[in-house]
Amino acid sequence: MDLHHIALLSLIQAITEFLPISSSGHLILLHSYFEKIGASSDHERLMDIAVHIGTLLAVLAYFRKDVATMLRGGVDILKARRLMPTPEARLAMLVTAGSIPMIVVGGLVYVLVDEKFFYNPHIIVFTTIIFGLLLGWADHTGRKERTVSDLTLRDAMVIGFMQCLSIIPGTSRSGITMTGARLLGFSRPEAARFSFLLAIIATSAVGAAGIFDISEIGDPALIRDAAIAAAMTFVAALSVIVVLMKWLAKFSFLPFVVYRLLLGATLIFLLYIRPGL
Repeated sequence: MDLHHIALLSLIQAITEFLPISSSGHLILLHSYFEKIGASSDHERLMDIAVHIGTLLAVLAYFRKDVATMLRGGVDILKARRLMPTPEARLAMLVTAGSIPMIVVGGLVYVLVDEKFFYNPHIIVFTTIIFGLLLGWADHTGRKERTVSDLTLRDAMVIGFMQCLSIIPGTSRSGITMTGARLLGFSRPEAARFSFLLAIIATSAVGAAGIFDISEIGDPALIRDAAIAAAMTFVAALSVIVVLMKWLAKFSFLPFVVYRLLLGATLIFLLYIRPGL
């Protein structure tokens, strides 16, 4: 893959992974564009995983204090031989519990479902609009006072099961988990915070599978392209997280809802009204 195509792929992933507008949906559209101009790659899925690894590293860097807290919590659990002996252990357990549904369902889908399903622009049309409207409704009706410290096991599992919907292209992992958190009464920054913490385990599982596949192929060019893509995505994604967290401290999700509706309308026009364009 050419360097400027890698840069475009990395930038699109960095911007769309954390904004509630679906990175998978945008990557599918980008790959469709690459295919039309004759720049498609034989390893699209693996390059997508590489840029997801870049966003994972950005989350680990930005939320390093929370990550350190969860690691201490894991040690506390081992020492006490109880699930939640300390606040640190409680956070670790709740993030883990919320991640289990996605790991199980995602693993089954990874093994059983043809990857071509995940590159269907027609699915994105409807998920972009439907889940965009759901985010807008949840953000408008949700309370604003709860924090991650108030999180219960029930909350974590509800958000975790909602995260499974992000397997459907165009849903948005961050969007659906933030939607769930807002419906449960969490403030916008805290909804984003828990969403990003959930991304650590879910993306780590996908990243590990991707790294195994890339190493098994053993193509030096693929390894080089994947490493460059991950590095570029990390730098851009870290900047996006900083901006988004500052935005959510003052403003709503409305611009992202509007964007999703406009994108959905544009896709309807291009796919069904004027498909020849």
